[in-house]
Amino acid sequence: MSTIMTISDRDRYARCIRSSKRVRWDIDADVIRGRSFEGSEKYLPDGLSLAPLFTTLSDDEKRFVSRIQGRTYANVFGLVERFINAKVLEVSRDHWLGDQVALEALVRFSDEELKHQALFRRIDAMIGETLPAGYRFDVDPDAVASAVLGKSTWAVLALTLDIELFTQLHYRQSIAPDEALSALFKDVFLFHWREESQHAILDELEWVRHDAGLTAAERDRAVDEFIELVGAVDGILRAQAKADAGYFAATCGRPVDASEARTIEAGFLEAYRGQYVHSGAQHPHFVEVLTGLVTDDQGKRVQAALATLH
Repeated sequence: MSTIMTISDRDRYARCIRSSKRVRWDIDADVIRGRSFEGSEKYLPDGLSLAPLFTTLSDDEKRFVSRIQGRTYANVFGLVERFINAKVLEVSRDHWLGDQVALEALVRFSDEELKHQALFRRIDAMIGETLPAGYRFDVDPDAVASAVLGKSTWAVLALTLDIELFTQLHYRQSIAPDEALSALFKDVFLFHWREESQHAILDELEWVRHDAGLTAAERDRAVDEFIELVGAVDGILRAQAKADAGYFAATCGRPVDASEARTIEAGFLEAYRGQYVHSGAQHPHFVEVLTGLVTDDQGKRVQAALATLH
């Protein structure tokens, strides 16, 4: 595919390089800094965990929910960054013998995503030291990445922009303002946010660039594939909500009857769908970019599919 771009687009790639250099960080020296998590801390803020809506739970149990969800939150990001990195490396090929500024921006993107995956593996292990045994996140990142990458580049880039926009939204609106959170947990997502801000710009540039080379029929199929990917994400969320609710019931220190267990699982699923589906797909900038690429009917198909996940 041609890598011809406007001066404005080239400047946006260049600005991402400058930002990447300015905010670059190290996992140990800048993020962890010799610290550890404490078992009594709150990890995920109420705006994401929806812990206040778990009305059958005590305050201590709601904090426990935030810690379980915080571990899953780190694991989900580690999961999705596997396929994001693979796709970034793939689309960078279009720039190998073309615009070297765009190539450098994407290579930096890839390098940062590899670092993020390493960070989230560390965080999973560190949080695990503060939680009872039995937590499970049985999702193979390579298998998920292989399935996602089997879809069109248009669909994968759409999902990628969706994810990286909600990453920023979560940090700014929920994680940063919550003074009750673990300081280490907040720092993990502060530093993650600083690099993801550039990534979202590059996602948009590459998605729009790729879209320009599609036929109307190819784009229409890609819209359906994006809907399929969102459905696949929801399948992962449903399975993890069930696993996390079961883990809570098994380790909270008191009996949980079948009715309450169903309510707790529904609470986990509502929180996860809010975190990983609706906050991205309803993000104003995602809607703006998507609307600029698809027809009204295609946009309605996407919205109708999302409506089934409430």
